[in-house]
Amino acid sequence: MEQLDVFNCSNVLIASYFTDQRDCAHENREHTLIYLCSGELIIEERGVETVLHAGECAFMRRDNQMWLRKCIIDNQPYHSVVLKFSKVFLREFYESLDKDSIPIKSKREKISLKVLPKNRPDVKSLFESIIPYFDAGHKPSEEVLKLKMIEGVYALLNTDINLYASLFDFVEPWKIDILDYLNENFKYDLSMEEIASYTGRSLATFKRDFAKISDTTPQKWITQKRLEAARELINSGRGNITEICFDVGFKNLSHFSKIYKDRFGVAPSFKTI
Repeated sequence: MEQLDVFNCSNVLIASYFTDQRDCAHENREHTLIYLCSGELIIEERGVETVLHAGECAFMRRDNQMWLRKCIIDNQPYHSVVLKFSKVFLREFYESLDKDSIPIKSKREKISLKVLPKNRPDVKSLFESIIPYFDAGHKPSEEVLKLKMIEGVYALLNTDINLYASLFDFVEPWKIDILDYLNENFKYDLSMEEIASYTGRSLATFKRDFAKISDTTPQKWITQKRLEAARELINSGRGNITEICFDVGFKNLSHFSKIYKDRFGVAPSFKTI
């Protein structure tokens, strides 16, 4: 049975503790820093597995979906502590920075998961100073929580300058490229509001920016992208039609078959040139 302890402020601080193996799908709504106190965490993203052990820490960007496997190791329960950074907090933090000290060459990486170097004293001291609050069941003050969040951001920024572009993706020079994002995530069931947010935009700004790069709507672009991906899989002979339909993001097989035929002139059971 899993026990979740949550401390809320303008951000969220969570401790997860349980003594059973557990797998779960995970979609980040906020940038997340996770530290493993004990046990083992296997993170799968786009078919690639990353394993975190006790004492290790990783950053998970908010625009991703992952599969997490929480494991007991040597009879030690799974125990993790998580810091979540809201946009409100990050905007406030960004405004406090000396803009002349911000690396202009920071570039948002394609990968959504970054494991921090091992044995970092700043990371270890940050999380070990948090754990006693959970053990005692005593919520720290808002001021203390905010200081911990600030420590967490600095730990990330001191890890890699490219994390400036990930954390502050609402800033114009680092605003996420729309087509890069859609090409990586068109298979997922995301609303237009979620896609806009993940690319660092309001819905209105997202639609306006999208209109500059495409003559169609975002919904139609995604549908066409899914159809192209489906055709490629069908022509390669990888998987049956039902599997392909759901793998590329469609939810209804008959609807998929109809729009596939409308687009390519043949049913999805036939290969196309």
